[in-house]
Amino acid sequence: MTPKDVINMAKENGAKVVDLRFMDFPGVWQHFSVPIRELEESSFEDGYGFDGSSIRGWQPIHASDMLVVPDPNTAQMDPFYEESTLVLIGNIVDPVTREPYTRDPRNIAQKAEAYLKSTGIGDVAHFGPEAEFFIFDDIRFESTRFGAFYEIDSVEGIWNTGREEIPNLGYKPRHKEGYFPVPPMDKFQDLRTEMVLTLESLGIETEAQHHEVATAGQSEIDMRFKPLLQMADQLMWFKYVLKNVAYRNNHTVTFMPKPIFEDNGTGMHTHISIWKDDQPQFAGDKYAGLSQEALYAIGGILHHARALCAFTNPTTNSYKRLVPGFEAPVNLAYSSRNRSAAIRIPLYSTSPKAKRIEFRTPDPSCNGYLAFSAMLMAVLDGIQNKIDPGDPLDKNIYNLPPEELAEIPSAPGSLEDALASLKEDQEFLLKGDVFTQDAIDMWIEYKTKNEVNDVKLRPHPHEFFLYFDI
Repeated sequence: MTPKDVINMAKENGAKVVDLRFMDFPGVWQHFSVPIRELEESSFEDGYGFDGSSIRGWQPIHASDMLVVPDPNTAQMDPFYEESTLVLIGNIVDPVTREPYTRDPRNIAQKAEAYLKSTGIGDVAHFGPEAEFFIFDDIRFESTRFGAFYEIDSVEGIWNTGREEIPNLGYKPRHKEGYFPVPPMDKFQDLRTEMVLTLESLGIETEAQHHEVATAGQSEIDMRFKPLLQMADQLMWFKYVLKNVAYRNNHTVTFMPKPIFEDNGTGMHTHISIWKDDQPQFAGDKYAGLSQEALYAIGGILHHARALCAFTNPTTNSYKRLVPGFEAPVNLAYSSRNRSAAIRIPLYSTSPKAKRIEFRTPDPSCNGYLAFSAMLMAVLDGIQNKIDPGDPLDKNIYNLPPEELAEIPSAPGSLEDALASLKEDQEFLLKGDVFTQDAIDMWIEYKTKNEVNDVKLRPHPHEFFLYFDI
């Protein structure tokens, strides 16, 4: 779409406002709006100024001026605003040098796609994330110097079987039994359908929607695979649509990886494939119908997995899900059907075009631009350096003897561990200037200062239960 096409689109839809959106460093959409008269063809080169010092992980106050330059290919009409509003996702640019900003996640994703082409390995990397989420009816939380609590409520919560609901009609999924009961046990079929239809109205193709394993409204909506940058853009629309559809129906959605104790956490299994000249590069005659390049790609992900987790599982809460001995895929191994392995090769279809690898460790708290880019860089490093992934793990991990299980490497046990791994293993990310040293250093610094240390320094409510009477 050209700038002229966008302006015509705005006129055809009676747009009165332009909403300019971009991603902050940790991974939350930011925006500001201008009247439609401020949008001209030159705007797609000149951009719009804003204060970069107020964005998390970005500029210091003495060098705060930044530009957001809208990408005409991202034009959409917002489905929620009262007034007709054109939405444009922008790239962040230094107003003095006109260079793309190194800490702009979208810039990193664009460089990752360019680097793929420069290697000759492929010309497009497809990503298909399965982003799970919870739908709650009420959420309250507080964290102060002298107290902390959180409390979740859901009409589906199994803990509410004895609540006075006048009347309580039951049908609340038991822990780990939410996959896939029909209504009335599944109370959010219509809500998820509204989410799907809103996504489809924006041109975001979906493949399925369903209730997930946990009680209390855990759900999943799958998007059809797309190229890296397009999927990262779509993931932001995905989160925006789901949250707003839930909100206008008096519910709330969270992508927090582990909000409920002793029930399944929320993952984002991510399907990855590389294509060249419109041909799939991961289909072949090796294990599970993979090519040698695909096996090397698996080797790259497994070799760099602990560092990858700093981007694919970037919250302290992520590691409440990634606990050895449970269902989450913490085991750094691969298998054709074993879902407890970090990498699975789906066997639903024998078509070469469907051949891909599925990295199961990530969760949807991630910044998609950074997570997908890091995954691609690990894949490319594996192919370039012919990293052998070893033998597949087709055994039931839960039945392995301790001495055999001890030989299988595991994902990091905490965000702090993941960041330490990123400090030690980052050369593969720096290739092609995709991730700059500045961006990696700021990621580690921001996460350590604002999340790891903040959580580490605070007493946990359960510690009072365990230790107050000591």
